[in-house]
Amino acid sequence: MPPSPQPTAERRAADTAEPAQGTARFPEPRRADCPWCGSGNLRARLRAPDPRRRGPGGSVVDACGDCAHVFQNPRRATGMPAFPHDRLLAHPGLAARHRAAARALLPFTEPESWLDIGTGHGHFPAAARTVHPYTSFDGLDPTRRVERARAAGRVEEAHVGRPADPPIAERLRARYDVVSMFHHLDRAPEPREELRAALELLRPGGHLLVETTDPDCAFAALLGTWWPAHGRPDHPHLVPLPSLLGELEALGCVVVATDRREPHVPHDLSGALALALARVLPAPDAPSRPSAPAPLRRAASRVLGRASVALLAPAVALDRLLAPALRRTRFSNAYRVVARKED
Repeated sequence: MPPSPQPTAERRAADTAEPAQGTARFPEPRRADCPWCGSGNLRARLRAPDPRRRGPGGSVVDACGDCAHVFQNPRRATGMPAFPHDRLLAHPGLAARHRAAARALLPFTEPESWLDIGTGHGHFPAAARTVHPYTSFDGLDPTRRVERARAAGRVEEAHVGRPADPPIAERLRARYDVVSMFHHLDRAPEPREELRAALELLRPGGHLLVETTDPDCAFAALLGTWWPAHGRPDHPHLVPLPSLLGELEALGCVVVATDRREPHVPHDLSGALALALARVLPAPDAPSRPSAPAPLRRAASRVLGRASVALLAPAVALDRLLAPALRRTRFSNAYRVVARKED
């Protein structure tokens, strides 16, 4: 079989293009209140230069003193409006973790229809189908990647947009037995609105499956600005587990399972090192020095790239080696919630 053609620049741009409903490319004004509970009791959790570059701007992360919600304040600009979970977590073991998440529903339901929100290229539905072979999987994503997922046969229906978009909300209301969101609330501009809209897509008695980054992870305090969730501009919100549980109960759901072990993603140390290397190495879009010949610049770039890979490989191995022990402690960096929508 011939190798798959590499996507063109035009296709990559189309894949990452934000729908016409809005854009997240520009930073917002600084907030004086919590975006989750509205409290004005804010405290600085992290204020540091941008770990990725030496230019202006930086990581400004606040936490609410009342509900402990953690958020970028103001939200930083990101070159991409969304970052699908299948790209964020793309490392060995991804398919196995997807299958484990799909198995979390086995004690509670045998779904006929399942919507994966923030599905990206649809790798979760493709893996989950091996666990739920009689389930119809659809995908919803803010980018056009979901349409490529449909073309590849990973989802049956592709919907471009967000759950709260009026056309999506009207067309998909009360349609699904299961709705899943994997590392999607971290990236939603308004996570409470996203959560409520997702529940509207469930039938009465349906189940919501959420996995998201845990702001109470001990790595957050240990690594500070170098923690991957702190260092990414597309993590505007980190929702504590008690806040999510309280919101689900207030919306009439029954929480049937929580898990802080299995959803752990072993990337904290390697992610911190990658941020540190990005800080040291020249940015790819930095202007070239006119005095340096082009062949010399290309050779230097190759050498630096190989050195980065050589440095990152041991950190990746260490993350994976420590994962079985860390996921049993407060160093676990993610949690899972399964909730049933009452009739």
